[in-house]
Amino acid sequence: MLKRVKVVSHDPSWAQQFKLEAAAICAVFKQQLIDIYHIGSTAIPQIKAKPIIDILAVVQDIHTVEQFNPALVQLGYEPLGDFGIPGRRFFAKGGDFDRTHNLHIFQIGHQEIEYCLNFRDYLIAHPEEATTYSRLKEELAQRFPKDINGYLAGKNDFIKDTIKKAKAWRTALSKQSSS
Repeated sequence: MLKRVKVVSHDPSWAQQFKLEAAAICAVFKQQLIDIYHIGSTAIPQIKAKPIIDILAVVQDIHTVEQFNPALVQLGYEPLGDFGIPGRRFFAKGGDFDRTHNLHIFQIGHQEIEYCLNFRDYLIAHPEEATTYSRLKEELAQRFPKDINGYLAGKNDFIKDTIKKAKAWRTALSKQSSS
């Protein structure tokens, strides 16, 4: 588990770091991989974030992921099982103090995929809410510099509320585009 909490200003190089890592992950999974996304705060321009690139990989069959563990370990990832979310396979790159990437793998159709993408897209489309989230994260990092669980708990209500808003927003967009 990550031991220290530090948020930093948005780094434009995060997008390129994601692309490089995504290419390596794609080479591992080949046809098993359906899609790969940059998620989390590092994917949202102009907000502060822990400098850890979150990657969402969508696969055809979650039960095949373990066969790719040795190749992911070669890339520097540590397999951590579902890490608290049933149906996910989670991998961390870097140790507790120097983590650089989190890899979240889900089977196509898992509801977490929609949550992650809607959350990211909603905050990109609503910069005022993204700024509120950024400020909250900065305050929590100052309040809980050595307590990742306190930091995460402090974000929980905002994230849950934003996921609800994001779903309604995405549904409204879908209705507009189908009209």
